[in-house]
Amino acid sequence: MATSPIQVIVPEPPSLPLGTDQYERRYQDQYSNVLRLYFNRLTNALSSLFGTAGGKVLGFPYGAFESTVSQTATANIATLLTLNTTDFSNEVSLETLSKIKVVNPGLYNLQFSVQIQNLDNAPQDIFIWLKKGNGATITDIVGSTGIVGLPARKDPADPAHNIVGWNYFINMAKDDFIQIYWSTTHASMSIPAYAASGTPTKPSTASVVATLSFVSAVYT
Repeated sequence: MATSPIQVIVPEPPSLPLGTDQYERRYQDQYSNVLRLYFNRLTNALSSLFGTAGGKVLGFPYGAFESTVSQTATANIATLLTLNTTDFSNEVSLETLSKIKVVNPGLYNLQFSVQIQNLDNAPQDIFIWLKKGNGATITDIVGSTGIVGLPARKDPADPAHNIVGWNYFINMAKDDFIQIYWSTTHASMSIPAYAASGTPTKPSTASVVATLSFVSAVYT
């Protein structure tokens, strides 16, 4: 789905006609028309920059989301990463717990981090990748798969832990959305959320954190 980016055309300074020694209606009309054309172009440029569409872009659309629940998957099955909390939102919203959706077309920066753990007695892998969609159409983003391996658990009560994160620049059309998928080589791999803990006191841990922020309205 192709959407043209917002264009701001800066008008050239007008070439005003030279004045006459005496007042002439024709000269005055020509002078006024040149200025009128210039100011109309200037108004159009400012409207593009500060108006309904441009003003939203100057507001720098963004969204910040997280998941406060642990997430599991069946081995070797593509599974959606879900997000259940909106921390901040400006023209970027969360739909159906997984779709990070934009209103304005442009280039966006997606950043996310995932807390992972392995309870198996053997090393295991986790795969994370992105899909982009619009309406009912959704496709994989080529080159987006990340692979992370965790060693075997330390003991039955102490899993192997890690936190991983990536960021991507993504071209987005109006109403496009991003979804994050994952799979694992073993069901013992999970994406946990942790409650606050003591000694020393530490805040809770989100299982997934994701942000999508506007970079530029001009993209190819």
